[in-house]
Amino acid sequence: MTVLALPPLAPRGGGILFVLSAPSGTGKTTLGRGLCEGLPGLRFSVSATTRAPRGHERDGVDYHFVSPERFAALVRDDELLEWAEVHGHRYGTPVAEWRRACADGVDLILDIDTQGAFQVRERMPESALVFVLPPSAAELERRIRGRGEDDDATIRRRLAAAAKELAVVSRYDYVVVNDDLDRAREELAAIVRAERARAARRLAPPGLPTS
Repeated sequence: MTVLALPPLAPRGGGILFVLSAPSGTGKTTLGRGLCEGLPGLRFSVSATTRAPRGHERDGVDYHFVSPERFAALVRDDELLEWAEVHGHRYGTPVAEWRRACADGVDLILDIDTQGAFQVRERMPESALVFVLPPSAAELERRIRGRGEDDDATIRRRLAAAAKELAVVSRYDYVVVNDDLDRAREELAAIVRAERARAARRLAPPGLPTS
């Protein structure tokens, strides 16, 4: 008689990194924050920056606003998952955000550009990279030009940046087209569920306490 035994499952620990990248105007931030509100166990990462707060931005909610000296110390002490300098200001993802997510048993969404995404992939190979595409190139350009708050030089810079980002889409794990917000959010939710169900995450290594 055959005796069946289920494989031991690892306890749900959280800490999976989901990276969202997209050209400006594609709606990735709206998608990411909406996903966190609708899917349990998911948190939106708060980046650190050296720029000053704008409008109603709050420290620790929109960004961790730090001095250039503090940011340099984070870089020196290897306390950033990724970082870059953009238009004279530095931006980065503190390792502390990921540590807190692990401690709280939740997964983390990073809203970062392609440069940061590949830094995260190098440091955390098990992270999941998702690129959000607009419905079409024409629609993306319309959105960039239609913001109503950018001068011609800024528009040209945003279009050039979008072209560079679109050129590396094939290096991502997943692609989601944001032609309908609800449908795109559901696709992202499906990606999160699939990553959580990977055998490498769910099966307990020998000697690990199981759930």
